[in-house]
Amino acid sequence: MAIIITEECINCGACEPECPNNAIYEGGVEWRFSEGTNLTGMATLIDGRKVDANEVHEPIDDDVYYIVPDKCTECMGFHEEPQCAAVCPVDCCVPDPDREEEEALLLQRQASLHG
Repeated sequence: MAIIITEECINCGACEPECPNNAIYEGGVEWRFSEGTNLTGMATLIDGRKVDANEVHEPIDDDVYYIVPDKCTECMGFHEEPQCAAVCPVDCCVPDPDREEEEALLLQRQASLHG
């Protein structure tokens, strides 16, 4: 599963620097696939979609920190557990029940982002 940040987020920002994929952004901030990854130019995601790694995307949330699901690996390949959840003081970084993903897929995403 990808991790999501719930509405209980207090916008402390503790999670953002802990993400090895740079998948966490402050509410209202635009994002790019290239940020914090090795993706450049036209990149192919593990689901086969082709994206411009430098294209600017609209924020997923305007009010609280958010996680870009296509960049989240639950820290697989880096740490034993999701670091955002480990440092969150209000336990608002939780598995996304709408995006269940197996460990093999998360490791494949990690390799794709940082290969």
